Amino acid sequence: QVQLAESGGGLVQAGGSLRLSCEVSGNIFRLIAVGWFRQAPGKQRELVATVNAGGATDYGDSVKGRFTISKGGAMTTVYLQMNSLQPEDTAVYYCNARAYYTTTNWGETWGQGTQVTVSS
Repeated sequence: QVQLAESGGGLVQAGGSLRLSCEVSGNIFRLIAVGWFRQAPGKQRELVATVNAGGATDYGDSVKGRFTISKGGAMTTVYLQMNSLQPEDTAVYYCNARAYYTTTNWGETWGQGTQVTVSS
């Protein structure tokens, strides 16, 4: 019902920047929120940043002040601008979308993930 297409991952040196994009499509009645989570080897998946339909944002403590989430128009594309990247930011980054498919039924979709590697 919801398809997510992630792009923008890659290899960058410490202190550098990357921008991730998540394109949201499908049979959606109303989007609730779109966000990014990440999972490093041996660690649990953690919140990076989310933005809801009203534009309110939330960030994980470790990325506050360095990462910025933004949405384009009707939230069909969500961007994650990552600055001052550090080796500890290395992880697979997953896009997540929560949406209503009808007036009462809602669900959550995960993207396949994009690798971000920060070298020291």
